[in-house]
Amino acid sequence: MTSAAARRQRPSLQRRGRWPRARCRSSGLRARGRGAGAAGAVLSPTPVKSCCGWIVMGEPGREEYKIQCFDAETQQLLKTALKDPGAVDLEKVANVIVDHSLQDSVFSKEAGRMCYAIIQAESKQAGQSVFRRGLLNRLQQEYQTREQLRARSLQGWVCYVTFICNIFDYLRVNNMPMMALVNPVYDCLFRLAQPDSLSKEEEGPCRGHLPLPLQVDCLVLQLHRVGEQLEKTNGQRMDELFVLIRDGFLLPAGLSSLAQLLLLEIIEFRAAGWKTTPAAHKYYYSEVSD
Repeated sequence: MTSAAARRQRPSLQRRGRWPRARCRSSGLRARGRGAGAAGAVLSPTPVKSCCGWIVMGEPGREEYKIQCFDAETQQLLKTALKDPGAVDLEKVANVIVDHSLQDSVFSKEAGRMCYAIIQAESKQAGQSVFRRGLLNRLQQEYQTREQLRARSLQGWVCYVTFICNIFDYLRVNNMPMMALVNPVYDCLFRLAQPDSLSKEEEGPCRGHLPLPLQVDCLVLQLHRVGEQLEKTNGQRMDELFVLIRDGFLLPAGLSSLAQLLLLEIIEFRAAGWKTTPAAHKYYYSEVSD
């Protein structure tokens, strides 16, 4: 189905609301991740204030990380890992970050920055990669048991997908995406695009006045973030993924109007070269009504 044909089938929402303008920021997140990896520079993103608070690490104004959700001992562990990685057990640090990412949806979106900073600090200090190895080993363990995680907790599953995409976005090898993560990331996105995932109506975060379908929202956000990078590494799998997404958009029943709108937006986003066209921006980022 072409994007033009899809537009003719645009769903209407059953209530008035503001389309989530925050979604357009995902492209910026993707660009920051690529830029950090390519330049090897210290990141300086603008952090989002959360209920857990933020704490400044390193030089004032240079980097901020959300760690006040942790107990005092763990906060100290993470502070030390960022400043003096050789002084702590970096495998333990990797496990702490992964464990918390599976429980905290806000942290899972930002943990990649912290992991990148620790990897950079360790490389600069000792020329080693203990933390990166521990992080990738733990990601692999969780990947191998992903169906059990999904059955146990959809929120935990969505946090895992968010986290592994975040890591893929930030970590680089010779200025290239980490190829070991390409297929695992694709597999996670394929699982989110299956009919039983798309049609489930668990409510995720609210954007504007509308609660978003949890798994559909995760799928779309991660494609905004890493879709272009993934397509460059394996275009055939991206084509296959979007066949699933288009089929999902046309599901005869079980898909809400908002879920359809999210899927249509990402279909058009990719069709436009992973950019938002003026016409799409006007439609998706303005007030809509039934």
